[in-house]
Amino acid sequence: MNKLLIVVGTRPNFVKIAPLIKHLKNYKILHTGQHYSNMMSKGFLKGLGIPEPDYNLNVGSGSHAEQTASIMSLFEPICLKEKPDIVIVVGDVNSTLACSLVVSKIPNIKLAHIESGERSFDRTMPEEVNRVIVDHISDYLFCSTEQAVNNLLLEGISNNKIHLVGNIVIDNLVEHKKSITTFKSHTLFTLHRPSNTDDKETLTRILSCINGLNTNVLFPIHPRTKKKIEQWNLNRYTTNMDVVEPFGYLEFMSLLKNAKCVITDSGGIQVEAAYFETPCITLRNSTEHTFTLRRGVNVLVGNDMKKLKYEFYNIRESYRINDLLWDGKVSKRINNIL
Repeated sequence: MNKLLIVVGTRPNFVKIAPLIKHLKNYKILHTGQHYSNMMSKGFLKGLGIPEPDYNLNVGSGSHAEQTASIMSLFEPICLKEKPDIVIVVGDVNSTLACSLVVSKIPNIKLAHIESGERSFDRTMPEEVNRVIVDHISDYLFCSTEQAVNNLLLEGISNNKIHLVGNIVIDNLVEHKKSITTFKSHTLFTLHRPSNTDDKETLTRILSCINGLNTNVLFPIHPRTKKKIEQWNLNRYTTNMDVVEPFGYLEFMSLLKNAKCVITDSGGIQVEAAYFETPCITLRNSTEHTFTLRRGVNVLVGNDMKKLKYEFYNIRESYRINDLLWDGKVSKRINNIL
């Protein structure tokens, strides 16, 4: 039986490993601590039934270089000590890149990447650089869509490494479907990407626009965004919003399911919104989940607030994507391959 080491670092990572570990036996979990507040880590672990990690690197925040270097230096001795057969990484965050680079230089350890082949074709996004590098040094590439498979083949990656399994996030939604309750209709708003939060003028423009929409806005605030709003005294641009602390996973999914619309710069929420038939407006110029654009369940507006207002007041009918791989069995397929 293969000895597995699973790497998590952020909220989306937790969500993606939750269904998988139900099918695994010989594994340990390493949490890099890239997201470190209780609601962004331990709260989600508890809500999703994930055991306490065997290791926690507690790296916290920092620049891309600082964070990646810290994780690499702390992760390598653990890898050498544990000697896993396979290290499993998910998504496209700095934790994924850092641990993958370490594994690629240690003999006899294989690397498995869940959510391989996703491409926004926008190298200005740090996550895009992470995705490309990790895919090209992985031994098992688990893809969510046929487009992701094609992306990898076009990049010259061997077909025998690539496995079309579906989107593992959907497994959680299928499993917890009965637990996801109904809330009063609202517009859900999330914001956390540095490109939107770390420039005062950009953040002010976004908040001012959302604050002026004729709708009930619920704003679960990310720690980075909260810090910037306080730093620049921008609270006056959130007076018409219901600003709350981050929710647990099932609570947030209930809010997303029952929202009239979600306005976000998240990657994962675009997929989850598509599953729930919730119209999605994305505050980005590109997305790795290109199928949501082709199917008409998501629209990109970047930082163009005129376009955001137009799309919000002219929301197109959103519908569930009839994908045969959205059957709740993605994690079983991955386990069988491993």
